[in-house]
Amino acid sequence: MKIALLALLGLALGALGGAALGIGAGLAWVEIFKTTSFEGYSGMLVFFTFMPLGAAIGGIGCALLFAILAIRDAEIAIERKPVHGRDR
Repeated sequence: MKIALLALLGLALGALGGAALGIGAGLAWVEIFKTTSFEGYSGMLVFFTFMPLGAAIGGIGCALLFAILAIRDAEIAIERKPVHGRDR
């Protein structure tokens, strides 16, 4: 259950972050390649192409990252067992 909840949290956070980065990348694309703004073409390019791509890539990537971290958390020993050896 913990893995699924962390994966959903990663999906939500990654989608928000990816969408923001997608908008930034789209605005950079428009400025670098001098995309025409005729009838809002550059705005539609940014918000209908770059933002959804960024949200999808960020959401999937962050969900996988959070799921992997949750799976590995079960393997990490939280408490160290005392070593049985000579007492000083």
